[in-house]
Amino acid sequence: MSIGKSKPHDSARHHVTGTATYTDDQRAPDGLLVCWPVLSSHAHANILKINVQEALTVKGVLRVLTADDVLGENNTGPIVHDEELFPRVVQYWGQPIVWVVAETADAARQGAAKVSVDYDPLEPILTMPQAIDQNSFHGDAQRMHKGDTAAALNKSAHVLEGEVEVGGQDHFYLETHTSWAIPDTEGNMQVYSSTQHPTETQIVVARVLGVASHRVVVTSLRMGGGFGGKETQANPFAAIAALAAQKTGRPAKVRLKRHQDMQISGKRHPMLGKYRVGFSKTGKLEALDLDIYSDGGYSTDLSQAVMQRAMFHSDNSYFIPHMDVRGHVCKTHKTSQTAFRGFGGPQGMVIIEDIMARVAGYLGIEPEVLREQNFYKDGDETHYGQQLQDVRLARVWSELKESSGFETQKAAINTFNQRNQLLKRGIALTPVKFGISFTTTFLNQAGAFVLIYADGSIQVNHGGTEMGQGLHIKMLQVAAQTLGLPLDRFRMMPTATDKVPNTSATAASSGSDLNGQAVKNACETLKLRLATVAAGMLGLNAPEDLSFDDGFIYSSQHPKDRVAFEAVVAQAYLEQVSLSATGFYRTPNIYFDKLKGSGKPFYYFAYGAAVSEVEVDTFTGQWKLRQVEIVHDAGQSLNPLIDKGQIEGGFVQGMGWLTMEELVWDETGQLKTFAPSTYKIPTIAEIPEAFSTRLLERAPQEGVIYGSKAVGEPPFMLAISVREALKHAVASFGTGDLELAAPSTPEAILDAIDKVRQTTTVTGD
Repeated sequence: MSIGKSKPHDSARHHVTGTATYTDDQRAPDGLLVCWPVLSSHAHANILKINVQEALTVKGVLRVLTADDVLGENNTGPIVHDEELFPRVVQYWGQPIVWVVAETADAARQGAAKVSVDYDPLEPILTMPQAIDQNSFHGDAQRMHKGDTAAALNKSAHVLEGEVEVGGQDHFYLETHTSWAIPDTEGNMQVYSSTQHPTETQIVVARVLGVASHRVVVTSLRMGGGFGGKETQANPFAAIAALAAQKTGRPAKVRLKRHQDMQISGKRHPMLGKYRVGFSKTGKLEALDLDIYSDGGYSTDLSQAVMQRAMFHSDNSYFIPHMDVRGHVCKTHKTSQTAFRGFGGPQGMVIIEDIMARVAGYLGIEPEVLREQNFYKDGDETHYGQQLQDVRLARVWSELKESSGFETQKAAINTFNQRNQLLKRGIALTPVKFGISFTTTFLNQAGAFVLIYADGSIQVNHGGTEMGQGLHIKMLQVAAQTLGLPLDRFRMMPTATDKVPNTSATAASSGSDLNGQAVKNACETLKLRLATVAAGMLGLNAPEDLSFDDGFIYSSQHPKDRVAFEAVVAQAYLEQVSLSATGFYRTPNIYFDKLKGSGKPFYYFAYGAAVSEVEVDTFTGQWKLRQVEIVHDAGQSLNPLIDKGQIEGGFVQGMGWLTMEELVWDETGQLKTFAPSTYKIPTIAEIPEAFSTRLLERAPQEGVIYGSKAVGEPPFMLAISVREALKHAVASFGTGDLELAAPSTPEAILDAIDKVRQTTTVTGD
C-alpha cells in the first residue's frame, strides 16, 4: 500500500543538500544571454521618448528589446489582453519599459542604467477610495444573492453596519521569477520557466513571438515556491527571454533580483468590505448586505475570478437566510494584483469573521458560541445556490474544543488578564469551510502520460507543477498504488507541454484531485493491457480478476500462482503490446452561471478549525503566539506527512498576512517595502513550541482520488484565529466596538488598545 502512508517529499534530500535543479541551476548552454529591465520611475505617465544609444555602447550589450521587436502581439494579458509587454503608457511605478540584452548580468545592468526615458507624468490612482470616487473599475460588478435581504434587514431585531479592510501580501517565494529560452535552427523554442501554468506560458510566448503553440515547448522543472504568484505572472518574463532568443539566435534568460521581483510582480488583493448585517436577539444571523471592493492594480489579470471566490466565501461557515453580495474590482496604478493562496477566499472570510466578532460583542455572547450556533448543516443552501451535503463543521469543531480544552484555556486566560496589566492574553476558535474546484468550470480537467519500459521501470508525466507542495510524491503514490508496485520503480518527469498538452494551472488546491485521477486513469489502461498478457502466462482466461500487488500479478483465487510485474512487461513487449498510455480526467457535475450568480461551482468542501492563544505586550504592541491546535479535514489523506506540512505552512503564511506582512506605497505610487529589510515575514521565532496539527480521522471523501481532499489552500484561513485571538487580548481593556487593522502589526495593536482604553477604565493589579 502506498496511499495513506507518510512518505517524505520526493525531492527532500535534494532540497536540503542543495542538489535540486531549479530553472537557473541548469548547466548553462553556450552563449546564454542575460535580460535586464529598465523600470519606470513614475506610477502613471505617457512615454514620450526612449533613447537606447548610450546603452549600446556598453561592452557586452547586444541590443535593447522594444515593442518594435515583437513580431506577434505586444500583450501578455492572460484573459483580457490589457497588459502591454512594452508599454506606451506607464501603469505602475517600476513597470518594465524596455529590456537590455547582454553577455553578462553586469553588462545588462550597466546598459539599463544608460537607457533614458522621457515621461509626461499623469495623476495616478493609488487607493481603493480614490478608484471608487473616480469610478475606476475593471469590468462590471458581480453579484450573488438569495432571499429578500432588504426586507429581512428591516425585520431584524438588530442591524449593524461597518467596514472591514484587509491588506495585500507579497508571495515572497524563495525562487524569484526565472525563465530560460533556447532556440533551435528551425524556428522552435524550448522555454524553461518557473511557472505554475506551463500551457498558458506556452500560449503567451507563442503569441508574442508570432508563432503557433506547437513551436514552443515549456518545461517547469520545479519551483522554489509559487503560492499563486507564478500562475499568470511568469508569462511576461518567459516571453522576454524567448523574444531575446528569437532576435539573437542565442539562448537567453531572465532572473529577477529580489527587489525587482517585489516591485514588478503582483500581490494578494487588498480588499474592503462594507456591510449591513441583521440578526436576532439570540444571535441568529438573518441577513447580510455586503459590498466587497478589491485593489486589482493596473490590469485585469485574474482579479475578477479572485473577487468571485471572495464572494463565494464571504459566508465562510455560516448559514445566512438572506444575503446579497456585490463585488467590485478597482483599477489603480499599481502592480497587477494576482492569484495568491486562497485566491480571494481568505479576504472574504476575514470580513465575515470580523462581522461575527462584532455581533458577538454587541450581544455580549462569546464569539465561539455565536459561530457555532450559526453553522451550516446538511441540506442548507449557500447564497450562490449550492446545497451542502456531508457538512463536517460540527464534528471538526467539537473534536477540537474537547481536545484543546478550550473552555478551561479561556477561563485561565480571563483570570490571567484580570491579574496582569502589562501582558494580556487572548484566545480564539475559528472555523474554515472552503470550496474545492476551479470556479471556471472548463479548467477542471487534467491529463497524464505514463510510460513503462521493457525492464519494468516507469516514467510518470502529468500536467501539474511541483512548487514544493509535494504534488509529485502524491502522484507517484497514486501510480504505485494503482499498479501495485514500490515507489522506486517510478521516475517523475518534469512537467512539459510536449508530454501533456492543454493543462490547467496547478492552482485552486486541485493539483492532486485532477492530476491524481488522470494518472490513475493512465495506469488503469496499462493494467488492462498487462492483465491480458499475465492471464495468458498464468493459464487463466479472466484477466479482469487479476490483482496487482507488491510487484506481482496474480488471481485472488490462486494467490500462490503469480508472475512478476517485470516479467509480464517483458512478455508484453514481445507480444507487441503498447506500454504507454495517456490518462484524462474532468470533474463531473459542477457548473456556475456568472450572470445569475448561482450554480454548483464546488465538487466538495474542505473543513477545519483552529484554536490560537496569544500574549500581547501592551507597552510595545509586540506579541507572541503561545500555542496552536488544529483539526483539519483532508479526507482520506494520500500522504499525512505532506498534508500536515501543508497545514502548518499554510497556517504560518496566513498568520504572516494578517499580522506582520505590511505593503506600503508612498504618495508617488512607489512600493517602499521591496526587500526583507522592510517587509517582514514569519520566521522560526514566530512559531509556537506548542503547535499541534491533527487530521480528521475516518473521513474519506466520495468521488475523489482515493478518498482524499485538497489541502493546499484551506489551512491558510485557519490563521484567522490568530487575529481573533489578538482582538480578544486587546478587548480585555474594556468593552464596546473593537477595531483592529489587518495586518495587525504592533502599531495597529497599540492603536486598538488606545481606542479601547478611551472607552473603559483598565482593570488589573
